[in-house]
Amino acid sequence: MVDLFDTPKAVVDLTEKEAVHELAVLAFHINANDIYYYEKDAPTISDAAYDALRLRNNEIEQRFPHLIRSDSPSKRVGAKPSGKFGKIKHSVPMLSLDNAFNDDDVREFVKRIQRFLGLDAADNVALTAEPKIDGLSLCLRYEKGELISAATRGDGTTGENVTANARTICDVPEKLGGSGWPDVFEVRGEVYMSKSDFAKLNESQVVLGKKIFANPRNAAAGSLRQLDVTITAARPLRFFAYAWGEVSKLPAESQWDVIKKLENWGFSINPLFKRLETVEDVINHYHVIEEQRASLDYDIDGVVYKVDRLDYQQRLGFIARAPRWAIAHKFPAEQATTMVQDIEIQVGRTGALTPVARLLPVTVGGVVVSNATLHNRDEIARLDVRIGDTVTIQRAGDVIPQVVNVILEKRPDNSASYIFPDRCPKCGSSAIAEGDDVAVRCTGDLICP
Repeated sequence: MVDLFDTPKAVVDLTEKEAVHELAVLAFHINANDIYYYEKDAPTISDAAYDALRLRNNEIEQRFPHLIRSDSPSKRVGAKPSGKFGKIKHSVPMLSLDNAFNDDDVREFVKRIQRFLGLDAADNVALTAEPKIDGLSLCLRYEKGELISAATRGDGTTGENVTANARTICDVPEKLGGSGWPDVFEVRGEVYMSKSDFAKLNESQVVLGKKIFANPRNAAAGSLRQLDVTITAARPLRFFAYAWGEVSKLPAESQWDVIKKLENWGFSINPLFKRLETVEDVINHYHVIEEQRASLDYDIDGVVYKVDRLDYQQRLGFIARAPRWAIAHKFPAEQATTMVQDIEIQVGRTGALTPVARLLPVTVGGVVVSNATLHNRDEIARLDVRIGDTVTIQRAGDVIPQVVNVILEKRPDNSASYIFPDRCPKCGSSAIAEGDDVAVRCTGDLICP
């Protein structure tokens, strides 16, 4: 996929014709990525790149509200449920969250709440804060304390019926513990796989000669959405509870107290979940979690804040696909600087020649990285990356290391441009790119190992 914003034009400078075109392109790309992320459990771009697409779409729509498309991504949540499972219609929609990308965004979020509620700037708005787990959203419906059904988010209105699979998760109680639960209570949270369990799963996949998973989120989503429930049962899935859907009667008057009640009923809640009185306390807690991120045994990509008082939440209500009373404070893409020691060519099963940068090992987001993909010949030319260069690398989607840019001021005086091979390094056959294909491929067919 092309990067839409290599040289972005400021939204304020867009003509109406340009805005119409860009909104159409954004709608197409965001929808395509939603399908890969939610339906196929195989995202093709990083979370940061995806967030940038949505942010750009929102900014254009704010400037040109009369151009908002009927298929606008701002009106959608997730993707339609797969046809593999039965469907469950959510009695209360499972919405997404708006994003904050820096501390000032969070301060502005609180100011908007104060303005909407008619509060003074000096009036504190208590918020809860919890890590944003990188997993798969799940809604569990309990009636008279018994688990009745489980559904994925789907498109926010209708999800997949994964009840049998959810029953195999150790953190999902068949019957609520404690007392005081309402006749109807839908518990919502995130299915995830710990980093340590993910590593063990991939080790066993290698031993069995099966496909390994790219990351814990994909492994968790793919494991929950198995038609064979015995496969799900064999996978080490976990569940953090953090919200609710339909309830016949709420057991408390604040976000904090309801979530603590869920803990009393037998659910796991995140140990970093806190209630904080001021926006500065919230921001400080975010940075504490950010520092701990690499050492946590589960993947997170930000911190979620919610207004604690439920009467405030009710007054604030919702806009389009998200509540006014909650926001996700995303982490910046994790990057590091290192040196390219060599560029090697790997030959895939389709014959595609993929360049890989061999790096001076460096830790990025708690993982030691020694290799990074350079994707293809065109990407090497675009970056002008050379052996001996100092580069910035990033784990795209916090998973696949990639080279972001070259730090030119650190380039050696004797550096030379990398010459992409026109011969397959495995069999010596010609390697060519046909038509508009960016991939250079070996022409050796069956003679190539």
